[in-house]
Amino acid sequence: MLNKYPMWKNIMVLLVLTIGGFYAIPNLYGEDHAVQVVATRGAEVTASTLSSVNGLLESKGIAVKRAELEDGQLIVRVQNAEQQLLAREAIAESLGDKYTVALNLAPATPEWLDAMGGTPMKLGLDLRGGVHFLMEVDMGEAIRKMEEAKIADFRSQLREQKIRYAGVRKTAKGLEIKFRDADNLAKAERYLKSLSNEMVFTDGSVGENYALYASMSDVYLSQIKEDALQQNITTIRNRVNELGVAEPVVQRQGAERIIVQLPGVQDTARAKEILGATASIEFRMVDDKADQAAAAAGRVPASSEVYPRRSGGIAVLKKEVMLTGDHITGAQPSFDEYSRPQVSINLDAKGGNIFSNVTKDNIGNPMATLFIEYKDSGQRNPDGTVKMTKIEEVISVATIQARLGRNFVINGLDHAEAQSLALLLRAGALIAPVTIVEERTIGPSLGAENIENGKMAMIWGMIVVLIFMLIYYRAFGVIANLALTANLVMVVGVMSMIPGAVLTLPGIAGMVLTVGMAVDGNVLIFERIREELLAGRSVQQAIHEGYANAFSTIADANITTFMTALILFAVGTGAVKGFAVTLMIGIATSMFTSIVGTRVIVNLMWGGKRVKKLSI
Repeated sequence: MLNKYPMWKNIMVLLVLTIGGFYAIPNLYGEDHAVQVVATRGAEVTASTLSSVNGLLESKGIAVKRAELEDGQLIVRVQNAEQQLLAREAIAESLGDKYTVALNLAPATPEWLDAMGGTPMKLGLDLRGGVHFLMEVDMGEAIRKMEEAKIADFRSQLREQKIRYAGVRKTAKGLEIKFRDADNLAKAERYLKSLSNEMVFTDGSVGENYALYASMSDVYLSQIKEDALQQNITTIRNRVNELGVAEPVVQRQGAERIIVQLPGVQDTARAKEILGATASIEFRMVDDKADQAAAAAGRVPASSEVYPRRSGGIAVLKKEVMLTGDHITGAQPSFDEYSRPQVSINLDAKGGNIFSNVTKDNIGNPMATLFIEYKDSGQRNPDGTVKMTKIEEVISVATIQARLGRNFVINGLDHAEAQSLALLLRAGALIAPVTIVEERTIGPSLGAENIENGKMAMIWGMIVVLIFMLIYYRAFGVIANLALTANLVMVVGVMSMIPGAVLTLPGIAGMVLTVGMAVDGNVLIFERIREELLAGRSVQQAIHEGYANAFSTIADANITTFMTALILFAVGTGAVKGFAVTLMIGIATSMFTSIVGTRVIVNLMWGGKRVKKLSI
């Protein structure tokens, strides 16, 4: 029988529309003003933190809508923006500098809906508000670190070959390796040149002063800078993700700069803390022969340096860096056989070889983990960039029990320190510090205005299309309008379901464009039905032929548009991607609603019945 769908197909269409509608519902609830609390520097957010914060805000007369622990962070929802500011100030003063307290916006989705996986669309920076940073990588520091690594490499390589040298140091001419005779200099030059072409070696001997100078080639310098930029991008992205900031944007700009956007975060100063306070990790041997009292008084051996310990007191460490955190590929908190906290570390192949070589001769000796942090000093350099303060502290000291390779553990920590250290190491260490050269705050009011303008454009577009379809196609116009409304709901639902989809201002433009495109298919179908009726076919034949003959035209037009949107998504960035995503989703849902959805309604109303005239 013509124009009759089997029951399973009707149920399938109803199920798809129901799922799309369900996932669109959370967008009706909006967002709450919230305060986000994240632990740093060895602290931990626990149930007691939640209890103390609730008690504090109650004593201050600040009404809490909801407070919850989520992924190791505390989200406190309050009534309005004024109470949000008061809550942030009170919590920050109470918890101290071991916690990051930032303003944020949290979805107001009911708990029952959230438990079923219903979440609102993720909004971009231009709609939700947030902070934008332009960060510059200190390439000079990256090169300095590589030079220090090369100095350590030269020492170990020459010792392995039993080539006698008098010393290795950095000078204005490059890395200087001194020798007592010309024979050892010649042997060292031949051997070091054979290892790689990264360094350029020149004989700088003067009289009886035998010296070999090593400088980095231009290609190697360019590679160091590129590696520093790419690793910092990865590290900052990992660190932001670890700390729970939703939908961050981290991408390069030029040769030395990184763009970081944090939607929903409203406090620029605290957003810098959420980035992880640009830190790095170094492993060094402890100088256990040094006199602690003398070191505290400033008398330190020439080969050592004094650093404060996070737990209190000081530690005297060797100047030579055994390993830096950029070789770490994984870090997880765990417990040893006596249930004591520890951190399990995984290194890459190069790091494993380095660590194996430097630890085989230090079994039984203490090794320190040095945490180096660069924080905003609140002052500016002469060139206008932010002046950074360098903070260095020893976060753990552990005894090397055996020769270490790619996998080892750090012990001597309490539970909170183990959790914090694992997070930092897992997120990665910055190969070079970064400075913020530009910062902007996009207020939520501006984002709300953009959303409101986008809504009005969509509403007026919908009204015009609905009126036209209703007048021109009558009863079939009503069906087309139902399909158009269902299409918009499904676009919102799919955007909410996809984890990586973010709605931006151009994305709203894509949705408005979809409103116009969504009726194209119905116009083609309805016009074909009219032509078939004018040609003398019966109502049932006209409906059947109208849908069958229009399908290829609709598919061709939408597939080519979809391919164009796919190319825009592949090669575009930022705003272009946002437009392409909504356009692709809109094309897919409009194909479903205009062809399958309307056919279900038409079949239910006229299919298999003796109808002499259609209201079209």
